[in-house]
Amino acid sequence: MKKLELHWQILIGMVVGILFGLGMTTVDGGAKFILNWINPFGTIFVKLLKLIAVPLIIASLVKGISDLKDISKFKNIGLKTIAIYIGTTVIAITIGLLLVNVVKPGEGISEDTITKLTETYANSGGVQDKLSEASKQRNTGPLQFLEDMVPDNAIKALGDNTSMLQVIFFTIFLGISMLLIGEKRAKPLKDFFDSLNEVVLKMVDLIMLFAPYAVFALLANVVVSSNDPDLLIALLKYALTVVGGLLLMVIFYMILISIFTKKNPFWFLKQLSPAQLLAFSTSSSAATLPVTMERVEEHIGVDKEVSSFVLPVGATINMDGTSLYQAVAAVFIAQALGFDLTFTGQLTIILTALLASIGSAAVPGAGMVMLVIVLESVNFPADKLAIGLALIFAVDRPLDMCRTVINVTGDATVASLVAKSVGKLHDNPKPKNWDDDYDDVK
Repeated sequence: MKKLELHWQILIGMVVGILFGLGMTTVDGGAKFILNWINPFGTIFVKLLKLIAVPLIIASLVKGISDLKDISKFKNIGLKTIAIYIGTTVIAITIGLLLVNVVKPGEGISEDTITKLTETYANSGGVQDKLSEASKQRNTGPLQFLEDMVPDNAIKALGDNTSMLQVIFFTIFLGISMLLIGEKRAKPLKDFFDSLNEVVLKMVDLIMLFAPYAVFALLANVVVSSNDPDLLIALLKYALTVVGGLLLMVIFYMILISIFTKKNPFWFLKQLSPAQLLAFSTSSSAATLPVTMERVEEHIGVDKEVSSFVLPVGATINMDGTSLYQAVAAVFIAQALGFDLTFTGQLTIILTALLASIGSAAVPGAGMVMLVIVLESVNFPADKLAIGLALIFAVDRPLDMCRTVINVTGDATVASLVAKSVGKLHDNPKPKNWDDDYDDVK
């Protein structure tokens, strides 16, 4: 009997998790049971993915750079990557603004709903934390992100999953320095990182055996911890506007894949689907990164020279789904609270959302911090910021799950485009399995 493919296993886990969560909401103590006995397995899975994220970035990026043999090739890949990421982010923000101006979801929110949302969330810890974090970021200088990119302690940076840009900077610095000392003297270190890369990829394969059960646990917990259903329904038009924009981004990516890589877009989505489903379950591009790299390299055929740079950078600076969400959310809040947002103000949103996406943490909830910065850029009243966030807080988690899927899909799309442009997209990739070498060691 043929083994069920991974993406179907994960999808079944998600559906069963949702149904189990819904069932447990009707049982006294059901939510507590899931929190205590089910959710920890999902948390362990996410921790395992985060555990190998930094070693994977270091090993694969050093291997990718050292295999280039030519620094000019790396510069070529880097410039193309940044240019395409900026282009797709601008398009995402523009799609969001066009859609929210056509649908006008904010005009359908009643005063009673606004009052109820404000009372429920405006003074909650979640909203206040986002406002506090945004205040810290607002008070930094225009080049702070460049300053933050350079670590003053490599070991400290490597020990912090939120310092991905610092890890990437250090690793690129190390890889380029290895190129400059010559192949012969760099060989011992290169062999070490080549071996480490193979070991970490095998760890990814082993962790993924647990993925269907983990997404069951994660989705069951999301369902039992969801907010007031009445408030969710009141915000349905806004949520559907965001999801509609995200679906348009998927169509845009598939057009790019079809035209520039000549690959079947449905085949592309099928190969990437396990990473997309994990992105949905975890709401974290960073946690999904090891799986994204494995799928893009071994199943889509992007050479490690390209994927090892494009994907870690993308997980940090390419936030197409989050940027689109910010555009929709900012205009929605302005519509609901009667704030006059001019055409110039909407152009400001495009620029601010683009800049805010660079260096934003690839973790759940970072989008709302960026949203505060975007709203402040158009002179939104400071006394209404908490009310604005309260309006969308109820549906932020499910929308965060959806936009993370788009972030990951965008990263994989750009990796494929860059690989094709430099002749590093292979037609017959060979996936590896966890037990490929098992007969040799059992």
